[in-house]
Amino acid sequence: MKHLQQIFILIACILVVTAAAVQRDGKLWGNRVFSNTENEAKLPADTVRTLDDGTVVVNTTYLAKGVKGYGGPLPLEIYLKDGKIQQVKTLRNSETPDFLLEASRLLDHWNGKTPEQALAMKVDGVTGATYTSQAIINNMKAGLRYAVKNVKDSSIFDKMDFRAKTIIGLIVVLMAAVIPLFVKNRRYRVFQLLMNFVVLGLWGGTFISLSVIISFMSGGINVWVSLIPIVMLITAFVYPVFGKKKYYCTHVCPLGSVQELVGMTNHNKWNMSNRTVRILEHFRKILFWILMVLMLAGVWSEWMDYELFVAFVFQSAAWVVVLIAVVFLLLSFFVPRPYCRFVCPTGSLLKLSATDVKNWV
Repeated sequence: MKHLQQIFILIACILVVTAAAVQRDGKLWGNRVFSNTENEAKLPADTVRTLDDGTVVVNTTYLAKGVKGYGGPLPLEIYLKDGKIQQVKTLRNSETPDFLLEASRLLDHWNGKTPEQALAMKVDGVTGATYTSQAIINNMKAGLRYAVKNVKDSSIFDKMDFRAKTIIGLIVVLMAAVIPLFVKNRRYRVFQLLMNFVVLGLWGGTFISLSVIISFMSGGINVWVSLIPIVMLITAFVYPVFGKKKYYCTHVCPLGSVQELVGMTNHNKWNMSNRTVRILEHFRKILFWILMVLMLAGVWSEWMDYELFVAFVFQSAAWVVVLIAVVFLLLSFFVPRPYCRFVCPTGSLLKLSATDVKNWV
């Protein structure tokens, strides 16, 4: 009976995420549910077109209309064939020719990569043409994000990601998913937490957040490039059904790992009273329900972009997110896993999906 109740609660959480995906993106598993989303309504038909030879061309004119270089907008055309980038061209712009010539050296950086691989690349701007090169990079990001969601290809092999980052990350996440089930050793735990933080977090920028979960629900999961998040999702939602509650948060999550590592360096923690802990736990629950209502109502779903996990992708993370992440890491010296225990909306969803609902009202 207890397991049955837990399964029903899990299904209810999935339905909530489904509703949020439809509300935010108007899609479910890559299929259009309705097409009245504000952003897509403004995109003209030539945002993406297909040439006679099957090449798909993504135009970033409207996808990145707020991105400006030194002399104004710098739109691009991204040419994709067989799931890989063939070339990138600049469209009509007002950039200074010398700056554009220097920055144009970036255009070949993404050739031969899938959109997913290209998005994961860190590309530095060109010295002497900073504004122009940054405009190219930001236009590419906007075009690639659109391509990942809207441009499909049928080549499985082309979708597979064989980069060292991905292979090593998959090994690390599998270690985190399996070894702690059988090995209870402090030295190994420290090693695993360090690998989670360095490989999955800093190097791979891979984690589970509400934004990631909803994106998977709305756009579908590309198994060949999402093996690491899939393993994470299994530990987050499936393991608790078999009695391994909070497994993802305590054994896999890179943000939880770094908080615990920081906390290990200080044995003189703040002595928080039980009353203070209860108040902070109630705050987390209230915050969670408020954010869920906002998300389902479509009032301010952008709050998901400010979950601290995105600080791992520090090249594109908002400075305020990085600053808050640093604050919580400093707090970790004195309070065990403060973000996990008293704030994290994603952790609250995972806890709700694995617990008795009477503890959440």
